[in-house]
Amino acid sequence: MSEPMTTPRFALPLLAVAQAQKEVTHNEALSMIDALVQTVVEAGPLDAPPAAPAAGQCWIVGGAPTGAWSGQAAALAIWTAGGWRFVVPRIGMRAVRASDGAIQRFGGGGWNAPGSVADPVGGATIDSEARVAIAAIISQLATHGLLIPA
Repeated sequence: MSEPMTTPRFALPLLAVAQAQKEVTHNEALSMIDALVQTVVEAGPLDAPPAAPAAGQCWIVGGAPTGAWSGQAAALAIWTAGGWRFVVPRIGMRAVRASDGAIQRFGGGGWNAPGSVADPVGGATIDSEARVAIAAIISQLATHGLLIPA
């Protein structure tokens, strides 16, 4: 039997000519698309799968995965009615982490979280207006998930 046909980017299953039970392949593809469009992950990177996932929830798999996630480092883990589905991320892929609203970005071999930036302190000359402006910029970057305030 030949290998199943898949899309080139995310390996979504494609229907084959004269395929029996096309709804199985079609539903699998829709489940994956549902998780990948406007990707939101519950948390991550995590190495151990959650104990009681709900259908449609996603996580970023950590660098040393265990249990059902073994061998899936850095993948997106999606819980479906049929069990775990894994998607290999592509460079530039983004996911919003629901636990804190931070945008996770895949690149350089792993998922990168935004860095933290503290409000300005110290210095010989204190400019309170500049500090208020800098704090406002940091706040807006955090609101957009680009920074985590310290």
